[in-house]
Amino acid sequence: MEYGRNKALVVLEDGTAFRGWSFAGEGETAGEVVFTTSMVGYQETITDPSYRGQIVLFTYPLIGNYGVIPGDEESRRVQAAGVLVREYTPYHSNWASERSLAEMLDEAGVIGVEGIDTRALTRHIRTAGAMRGVISTETDDVQALRERARSHPQMVGLDLASSSAQLTEPTLLPAIGEERCRIAALDYGVKGSIYRELRSRGASVLALPGATPPQEILASSPDGLFLSNGPGDPAALEAAIERLKPLLGELPVFGICLGHQLLGLALGCETYKMPFGHHGANHPVRNLSTGRIEITSQNHGFAIREETMPEGVALTHRNLYDGTVEGLRCDAAGAWSVQYHPESSPGPRDSGYLFDEFVAAASGGKVVA
Repeated sequence: MEYGRNKALVVLEDGTAFRGWSFAGEGETAGEVVFTTSMVGYQETITDPSYRGQIVLFTYPLIGNYGVIPGDEESRRVQAAGVLVREYTPYHSNWASERSLAEMLDEAGVIGVEGIDTRALTRHIRTAGAMRGVISTETDDVQALRERARSHPQMVGLDLASSSAQLTEPTLLPAIGEERCRIAALDYGVKGSIYRELRSRGASVLALPGATPPQEILASSPDGLFLSNGPGDPAALEAAIERLKPLLGELPVFGICLGHQLLGLALGCETYKMPFGHHGANHPVRNLSTGRIEITSQNHGFAIREETMPEGVALTHRNLYDGTVEGLRCDAAGAWSVQYHPESSPGPRDSGYLFDEFVAAASGGKVVA
């Protein structure tokens, strides 16, 4: 089971400890420990910029069996600070895979640990809440690692999005097929599959850094504005929120995940840190307009506080696990957003209609269907 690797120790800030073996990487790393309930899609998960600075715990007990498939990554590098699994499969099998998960993590210098009781750790996080943790292959001192975990920056108040953009300068990504519209996309840590979804519907995407001034965005004459996903606390992005305000009402605006939270804050809502967040590809959400239940892919630790939604901002989608806000709309601003990930990488494809609606609105159709 050790595969010739080192013993590893995982310690949370409350002193809870779990022992296992490293299947990739060595040394020490820290981050907020969160669990994801996805059964597949580990490659997309660990390369999702929304997981930046977090140690990802997989609840599915067997990880690595289909290796790493070129093109399935969501960004150019591994974003997770560490990976925790019950059992790692060293002998991957898939016609499209070119290397193992361990090789991918080793190349990125990211520690992967197997052999821990992932069920017990998940139950502890659900009870005590997501908390900071440290993975180490260098020391067996639980108390020392606990202190290192406690000294790691908390997620509340942490701006990770400003340094998570995938592009550092404006880049035009052409539509696939005939161009129907041009979308300006603010990158706070975008997943690559989101751009693919927009482009596949005939939208050319002008990818812009999240710090792009509003006047520069409008000068590019876009037909719509997209606000991307990203990591960290949305309330810490005060400048980004202020940059959004003058854009509302100027063109159709659609946001996902962090983009949804930033839109809510720009409209006067408040956000809060969730106990353990939503991470996985099996979360039920009700579309309040149609009554339809969508099974969704989620990755967020903050949410909009429903009771702070001002007049004119409507709730459009609700999480059926805990009742939290999953979507909003402001007709006066021509803006709407969802908390979950309709690009579904990984996950079901129940929510692809949201991209259809946005591209239709940017192409001169109705703003919100």
